[in-house]
Amino acid sequence: MSPAPYLQFICKACGLIYDEAVGDADSGLAAGTRFADIPDDWACPLCGVTKADFELYTAPSAETQCAKLPSCGPVASTRARHRAGVVIVGAGRAGWQMAEHLRAADAALPITLVTTCSGDVYDKPLLSVAVARQISPEKLVRESGAAAAARLNIRLLAHTHAISISADSKQLRTTRGTLRYEQLVLAHGAQAALPAPLPAALCWRINHLGAYLQLRAALEGGAKDMLIIGAGLIGSELANDLALGGHHITLLDVQTEPLARWQAEQAGQQVLQAWATLPIRFIGGVKVAKVEKIGSRIRVSTECGQQFEADQVIAATGLQTPSRLAHSAGLAWHNGIEVDPQTLSTSQSAIHAMGDCISIHGQASRYIEPIGRQAKTIAAAIACCAPEPYEVRPVVVRVKTTSLPLTLH
Repeated sequence: MSPAPYLQFICKACGLIYDEAVGDADSGLAAGTRFADIPDDWACPLCGVTKADFELYTAPSAETQCAKLPSCGPVASTRARHRAGVVIVGAGRAGWQMAEHLRAADAALPITLVTTCSGDVYDKPLLSVAVARQISPEKLVRESGAAAAARLNIRLLAHTHAISISADSKQLRTTRGTLRYEQLVLAHGAQAALPAPLPAALCWRINHLGAYLQLRAALEGGAKDMLIIGAGLIGSELANDLALGGHHITLLDVQTEPLARWQAEQAGQQVLQAWATLPIRFIGGVKVAKVEKIGSRIRVSTECGQQFEADQVIAATGLQTPSRLAHSAGLAWHNGIEVDPQTLSTSQSAIHAMGDCISIHGQASRYIEPIGRQAKTIAAAIACCAPEPYEVRPVVVRVKTTSLPLTLH
């Protein structure tokens, strides 16, 4: 009797697909592990939700995708040309999730996605585990931006900067001209913060695929001395991953241990123990005063007089939300674009926001799990479907230090 065919299951939170044929080696699930046999406390490798948040997934056929597209007839085409439709700013996970949900809700809705990059679809959390998982740089892209745009029948304006918003006239000014919109969704995320003593020319900031690919190219040719400033979530994950790749890591932080935000859960002490056999040197309680180029190396000096030299320096010093677009539109601001907790609308009725760029009651939203639910809420409002109120939930953080994966609250 032939074994049952392998199935796939999709994470409802972040879109990761668990393939029974492939398994999840990092979680100890060998290829061929059936979903039913996975322990209930298993967590999604990307966003940390549990097995209960997965559902059976069947890849749509080409015929199904075509059926979702609007008619090519002259009436529909003429109508579409005269509709401003929805403009989405940002082609990270939030922007593409927004496009997916809008297209699922309305096959004929004109959608334009504006992004400063190529718009390629990839999983950002993989950037801090790709070395340990032996994922080559070219394998990180799941779908090219052009292919995703064609599949969803949307207009992609890649390598285009959004400059300002005129909320009164419902126009977005970009480096490729001015776009009209009926509804605007800001999903442009947050950018890596860079404190004054850290010059941008000498410090890598790994917040998107382009920068990561450049870093990987710079690390070719053997082990490097790496210095990472900031031992929070991203800094600790990168330190772990690059050390497993054979590089020598010096990790600095103003706090006395890594992952200090979760000190009550003793996260820092746990990872330090897990790193005991790795080439990671953690030095806490120091503040960087100066970063300078010395020959072919980079010297980092601290306020207390210590000096370190490295081949490459990474700044993992947190995120900050760009405010230019929000301020140009007169949007309410509170540690990010302030949105309604249930509708995710901004202080301008035709503008919604989601992902890393928003704040709810002053609390920034910086994690993956809420993004799918946020897109569903906004899509329902724009497409005039039954309301899908957004629910603020406690965040479960999956720390992808593969030497010792942690789930923190």
